[in-house]
Amino acid sequence: MRILDSAPCAKRLLVLTLGCLALAGGLSRAVGEVRLPRVFNDHMVLQQGQPVVVWGWAAPGESIEVQLGGNSARAVANDRGEWKVTLPKMAAGGPHGLQVKGSSSVKFEDVLVGEVWLCSGQSNMEMGINAVRNGKAEAAAADYPRIRLLMVPNKWTPEPRADIEPAAWKVCTPQTIVEGGWNGFSAVGFLFGRELHQKLGVPVGLIDATWGGTVVQSWTPPEGFGEVPALQAEYERVLLGDPRSSSHQARLEEFLKETERWLGAAREAKEKRALVPPMPVYPAELLPPGNLQHATALYNGMIHPLAPFGIRGAVWYQGESNLDDGARYADRMKALVAGWRKVWGQGEFPFFFVQIAPYNYGGEAERMGPFWEAQARAAAEIPNAGLAVINDIGDLKDIHPANKHDVAHRLALLALAKTYGQQDVVWSGPTFKSLSLEGDKLRVSFDHAEGGLVSRDGKPLTGFEIIDAEEGGFVPATAQMEGSIVVLSAPEVKRPVAVRFAWNMLAEPNLANRAGLPAGAFRAGDIPQRDLLALKVPEAKRYQLLYDLDLAKLGPVINWDQDNREKIHRPFDRVAYFLELQTADGITQYLSASMDAFTTNLNHLGIPTLASGARFQQAVSGLNVFSNVKGIVTGTNLSGGFLEFWPNNYGTANAAGVDGASGSF
Repeated sequence: MRILDSAPCAKRLLVLTLGCLALAGGLSRAVGEVRLPRVFNDHMVLQQGQPVVVWGWAAPGESIEVQLGGNSARAVANDRGEWKVTLPKMAAGGPHGLQVKGSSSVKFEDVLVGEVWLCSGQSNMEMGINAVRNGKAEAAAADYPRIRLLMVPNKWTPEPRADIEPAAWKVCTPQTIVEGGWNGFSAVGFLFGRELHQKLGVPVGLIDATWGGTVVQSWTPPEGFGEVPALQAEYERVLLGDPRSSSHQARLEEFLKETERWLGAAREAKEKRALVPPMPVYPAELLPPGNLQHATALYNGMIHPLAPFGIRGAVWYQGESNLDDGARYADRMKALVAGWRKVWGQGEFPFFFVQIAPYNYGGEAERMGPFWEAQARAAAEIPNAGLAVINDIGDLKDIHPANKHDVAHRLALLALAKTYGQQDVVWSGPTFKSLSLEGDKLRVSFDHAEGGLVSRDGKPLTGFEIIDAEEGGFVPATAQMEGSIVVLSAPEVKRPVAVRFAWNMLAEPNLANRAGLPAGAFRAGDIPQRDLLALKVPEAKRYQLLYDLDLAKLGPVINWDQDNREKIHRPFDRVAYFLELQTADGITQYLSASMDAFTTNLNHLGIPTLASGARFQQAVSGLNVFSNVKGIVTGTNLSGGFLEFWPNNYGTANAAGVDGASGSF
């Protein structure tokens, strides 16, 4: 806070017992029956060019033989009834039959070999084909017998589960593409897979594992958190909730000892007819995930049962539920990708994801800049990853843009170029390369700008802002293209030192390359530290600082961070108060109120205390208000301003009868 002046029966028991014996016999047969997880089924696609891992369950010690396309392998179920075999790599094609023999046998028909991709994320990946632009026409035309679809049912669990909920692979038809989910199979997933199928000429298998409104932490395996140093505290919390971890076992043992001591004390108290001490409470940190938004919950229920089914890679569209992570989202993406790769055990498989679209997400408009920057940084720092920028195909009025065709196409470009090695594919829009200062101008050089930069709408470039070395904040810049360079300037910026681009949640910039792919948000240069007061309150430079206080230090005695009473000697005719707060989700809010001076006593301008004797309840004139808090009236020379200022507790009543004031809060 700153203050300134101007400057649930025998016969029945027998029946129940016989029933239990019959049930036990049934369970025994079920346990001995050869079974595979539901990710194996008729019509599935197996990943070409990779060893084919097949696993399942049988009676402990049972011998299992697996046959596929002329290849076979054997295994023996362990003491838990688990078995796994690895078959040789296969080329794209089929159909084949997959047969598993033991005490019983299982056979799957119409098995293809091709490219398998996992499609995951929240609602924009979940959004079905029937819900997007031209969706009904796309669904009606979705007759692709060599594209196969598996939709993983939504299920979160407190511990990793061995199998997904009942589900089956389906041949892609106009009927199957619209079954289940949110208006059918993932539109982004289907359109992405369709383009690969058409361009590569091989079968494609798509796995839709999505859940709208979910956070990335829920999809992340414990192993993922452990791979990112910045997330070590979260990793330790995840391990404490995992009964398999040493930290969980140690803390549980500690609690059991506490409980044993309490039992002894409770028995002693009972004998003495004394009060029993409070019973120890089970440690909250030992509890597993309790809802779908808790770390690992969706991984446990929907992703863990899939591994190690062979996949080529993953496409991901998520982030709206993690906006408040800002720059930390890069660490979260690193944890997700590292975790999935470690669980699958097939190396650094491709992982391509979508940079979320512009939209009014609420809060400070500029908070989207660091988030978009984090997505770009994750794509740059995660091996074999890529980012599809979509700031030109969003919908500022809809958090679920209907244009999923271009989203899928840009993901497909990434896969075709980076995974399948197609040399003639442009897969990225312009990306920042370097920055240089030339007098009162900045020159920004871009990569992925072969043939020169363009304005996608033919209008002057938008979205660029520059900042002066000495004063002011970022201001819009005039941008001129020179091949792969953009030259920036602004009349009020004499010594530009930094640039930022598309640094607003509503930004739909028009900079692109000749392939029509857009540039994403970035910033560069030595951004000078600016005081929020100076940046947001135009009249701030007219005032002299009197008091400054970090409200976290507020107590019965006011110890100012700055107290400049001794430096102010001249008369003053205006007083200003500036309050800066940060919400739990990290959003900065501010409020500035200035008015004609209501006292000449500097001691009465600070936070009111009994010692200061400051007490005011009066109208004020010349009221100027600047704020980014919704609902606060802002402007200059406002009428109706009223000051209530005293050290004792405030009541809600409008005791002074101030016209228009509320007496309810």
